[in-house]
Amino acid sequence: MTKRGRPREFDRAVALRRAMEVFWERGYEGTSVGDLTAAMGINRPSLYAAFGSKEALFREAVELYNRLEGEAVERALHEAPTAREAVEGMLRVNADAYVEPTTPRGCMIVLSATVGTPEAQAVRDFLAAHRQSSHEALRNRLERGVAEGDVPAGTDTEGLATFYTTILQGLSIQARDGASRETLHGIVDRAMAAWDALLRPHCPDSAR
Repeated sequence: MTKRGRPREFDRAVALRRAMEVFWERGYEGTSVGDLTAAMGINRPSLYAAFGSKEALFREAVELYNRLEGEAVERALHEAPTAREAVEGMLRVNADAYVEPTTPRGCMIVLSATVGTPEAQAVRDFLAAHRQSSHEALRNRLERGVAEGDVPAGTDTEGLATFYTTILQGLSIQARDGASRETLHGIVDRAMAAWDALLRPHCPDSAR
């Protein structure tokens, strides 16, 4: 009697990386379980056994994306000697990453699920929390600039962080729409040209 062989084992890390790339390219709701199993080289039971569900796999893929793509951004933010250099470095590192030819264009966290069905609201909230975390990291770096003296006291660091976060997210959309590296860096040039004008004390609406 022929013995049945054990199911072929797979490399979980490799499978997760492939899933990340599919989600990055197609978004959360644009990716089916069939798309994932085909890319990962596993069947549905193996996917569910290893990762639990499509949503759980997506969340793990986002964490992997953060580890792989976020390291250079972290260095740009924290190792630059001034806040201005940190912001510019963060934008330029991302501009380069968004058009890297070996990966999908743009930012997975910005593009994966901004709109969709009510059933995917938890995924959208998860991604929004990640985007908010990035915003807070940028604001904290600006506040460090105030403490170290290269950003004037009284600067509206929240508004400044919001402005440059918006620029960053726009770079991602431009990249997905086919913008070149030169175009993205031109956007960064213009965003940084506004730096001095933005370093003004926050004025409440009532005082304007």
